[in-house]
Amino acid sequence: MSAVSNREQLQALLKRGYESLSAGRIADAGECCRRVLAAEPKLVQGHFLVGLVALEAKDRKTALQAFGSVTALEPNHAAAWAQLAKLFMTEGQVNRADAALTEATRATTTDPLVQDLLGSVYSLMGEYGLAQDWFEKAVAARPEHTPYLLNLANNMIYHGDTEAAVEYHQRIIELQPDSPQAHWSLAGARKARDHAHVETMRGILDERAHHPRAEAFYYYAIGKELEDLEEWEAAFEAFARGASARRSTVEYDEAAEAEMFDFLENHYTPEWLDAGDAGTDTNAPIFVLGQPRTGTTLVERIICAHTDVHSAGELQQFGLGVRRLTNHQDPRRFSAAFFDAALGVDVRKLGNLYMESSRRMQGDSPRFVDKLPQNYLLIPLILKALPNAKIVHLTRDAADACFSSYKQLFADAYLHSYDLQEMARHHCRYRHLMRVLRERFPGRFFDISYEQTVRDLDGNARALLDYLELPWQDACLEFHKQKQAVSTASAVQVREPAHTRSVGRWRRYEAQLEPMLVILEQNECLQR
Repeated sequence: MSAVSNREQLQALLKRGYESLSAGRIADAGECCRRVLAAEPKLVQGHFLVGLVALEAKDRKTALQAFGSVTALEPNHAAAWAQLAKLFMTEGQVNRADAALTEATRATTTDPLVQDLLGSVYSLMGEYGLAQDWFEKAVAARPEHTPYLLNLANNMIYHGDTEAAVEYHQRIIELQPDSPQAHWSLAGARKARDHAHVETMRGILDERAHHPRAEAFYYYAIGKELEDLEEWEAAFEAFARGASARRSTVEYDEAAEAEMFDFLENHYTPEWLDAGDAGTDTNAPIFVLGQPRTGTTLVERIICAHTDVHSAGELQQFGLGVRRLTNHQDPRRFSAAFFDAALGVDVRKLGNLYMESSRRMQGDSPRFVDKLPQNYLLIPLILKALPNAKIVHLTRDAADACFSSYKQLFADAYLHSYDLQEMARHHCRYRHLMRVLRERFPGRFFDISYEQTVRDLDGNARALLDYLELPWQDACLEFHKQKQAVSTASAVQVREPAHTRSVGRWRRYEAQLEPMLVILEQNECLQR
């Protein structure tokens, strides 16, 4: 067989492999890979296809090996480096992700696949501004490719550009009517005035079976719009179906979470805090934290209405800093092993690394807010690494807090929130930990009540700014007039003045929430 004929056969096999992969025929795509590499073991395109097939089959080990082979054979292969960077980030291997990202961005690339991948990696790293740049390049290259449009639209929501996000989502739905995440995001970005969108989504669900992840998007969107229309019973039914679908797709290890909370209580003591070197001497950071959906965004907006404070968004940089300094590689974001590794971290290096790695997000003001709710788990480390930072902890009625999370579809966090009893037990563990930290580190963080703040904005805002050692400014009472980005599900609500509509909302669903309420009462987290 001639060399030309052999190349033609290999190209035909590669083409068939990509077509099979696109059609979901994983076994056939894998067979094409085997035949290609048997004929030409060093063919870069063959190894790259193996990596893509392995990703689709959720075989991360093979994907890492395949993309690693590509970069060994062709060191400037930006797409393979970008794939490796994303894999390393999702595996929790931040240092290796940094190295792969450096290689991926070293070569100028016009491939929209690579540009979109780079945007995704920067998003995982909390670098949303850089992510936007890459997503925009990908969309400019392929303006009708819905996955690229979706990533850019979600980035727009982070930056608070709700109008642009709505336009992108509507464009996606026009191009591809059965787009679960686009429908969900559209429902969240505006208030429903009628049943038109609900009926459209119900029709899509009736047409064919969907993957549970897709079902979750649709049911949560339907539930949100039915709540807008004050159809409470139907709304809860939709939320419950969405939560059940989502719960079937996640691996929530409740025993591991309980072990992590116990480890924090047993090891992060006043003696640990007082031992060793001092941290970084800066008062710039303000951490706003707590459970999700408890008013963290509201309080962030109050603080950032002050001219001396900039909103840096929900930064991953503190937790990533621990990983970089300890080389901790467990893919779980937080675990007992993570906090075990963190016990011996050089806290001055950690504080310095946090400040340096978040520099682009800090703005030009003297102070900045990091509003990542899960940072409550990191309070002892923050106290040690950044002893002059201010920490603001949101409190909210347990039933309202739990139900508000239950009816919210999150990305890859808060895996406890899709089952009422799991949610309640998590919340009780959280409450216990916060009581322990409050007793151990008195005066080191400021509790602020969501309910009291929306009922008496002036009094609570003044107390908050007094704790932060910021001079009073009337603008803090008009936080809803800000144009800054909002990174959470509250993006629409915080454009409004403070209101009490969400206080006690759980009572509309008291019968349906009984399994959750019983656990909260038994653990003295709730009184009815």
